[in-house]
Amino acid sequence: MQPVDHHIERLLLPEISHNSTHGRQPTETSRSPGRPRPIGSPPTAPPATATDEARDNDPMRSEDQSSPYVELDRSAWAALADSVPLPLSAWEVERLRGLGDELDLDEVCDVYLPISRLLSLYVRHVGALHRDTVSFLHSSQPQRTPFVIGVAGSVAVGKSTTARLLRELLAHWPEHPHVSLVTTDGFLYSNAELRRRGLLQRKGFPESYDRRALLRFVIDIKSGKDEVLAPVYSHLEYDVVPDQRLRLHRPDIVLIEGLNVLQPARVTAKGHVGLAVRDFFDFSVYVDAATPDIRRWYTERFLRLRETAFRDPASYFQRYAHLSEPEAVREAERIWDLINGPNLDGNIKPTRSRATLVLRKDADHSVRYVRLRKL
Repeated sequence: MQPVDHHIERLLLPEISHNSTHGRQPTETSRSPGRPRPIGSPPTAPPATATDEARDNDPMRSEDQSSPYVELDRSAWAALADSVPLPLSAWEVERLRGLGDELDLDEVCDVYLPISRLLSLYVRHVGALHRDTVSFLHSSQPQRTPFVIGVAGSVAVGKSTTARLLRELLAHWPEHPHVSLVTTDGFLYSNAELRRRGLLQRKGFPESYDRRALLRFVIDIKSGKDEVLAPVYSHLEYDVVPDQRLRLHRPDIVLIEGLNVLQPARVTAKGHVGLAVRDFFDFSVYVDAATPDIRRWYTERFLRLRETAFRDPASYFQRYAHLSEPEAVREAERIWDLINGPNLDGNIKPTRSRATLVLRKDADHSVRYVRLRKL
């Protein structure tokens, strides 16, 4: 049986992350020797496909001055990190790749290396702003708080792979070697509590999370606490693990990955607007793709898991291991149409315009273009 790792992807929820009990924990990473970026022909954008039909009517398009985004195609974006060495080997990239993601060294060099360079600039300038603010206030303010990055997107779109990859790349910049990754999975209500609330079939929707606990966690990070604890989720058992916590000790950067991390604040019955998790982000990334492509990726991933992780006797989804391929396709499509599709359309996709950076994927999982919010 294959080892249980981040390839055990969840079904009603997004890809598994490393703060589960069945995978490597998202601890602070140390730097490793850099490797020169592969030299070859200039990167080219993939040919146009039907998945970009809706792009022409997208209000986020940046060809006109009314858009809040600058849009760069793949080749223009890749050129921004020509002089940056790639610190990861092909084996390391493969280890970080999620099930079904077509991730290779070219994709890392062309897309994610420039993002890590941009984020490093943001971190450095936030540090300079902190120093200037302390000087302006003539105070002995405590050391700066962690730089927090939100990573959002649909189930099966590859945001967990994006978060893992950014964690590794950011940790190789000498200014911020301590990078932690936390997913919002641990902040789901337990299955028992979801049953009590009648929400088990809504798992992954905003109301299935303990939003107050998640908000408190992010506030503690941005308050500069020496140690912050996050709950742990098991994707094998499909539930929160009681009495287990992930410990964060003053990291330089914290990546928070999840379906709903860009949700706006809730409005109370009295009309009061509270705080939202995204209010405490210094930067945010939304991983985007055409809905038919994401639906197909989800179905393909379900079929792969039927042959691997579902066969584990401890798996919550073992009942799917013995389905025939046509049965498995029908079940995956049923789950998508009942849960993941409505959640994407009603809750996740509407938050895309709140992201600092949008990565638009093509039908083959490669990033086609990047949108960066104007300053």
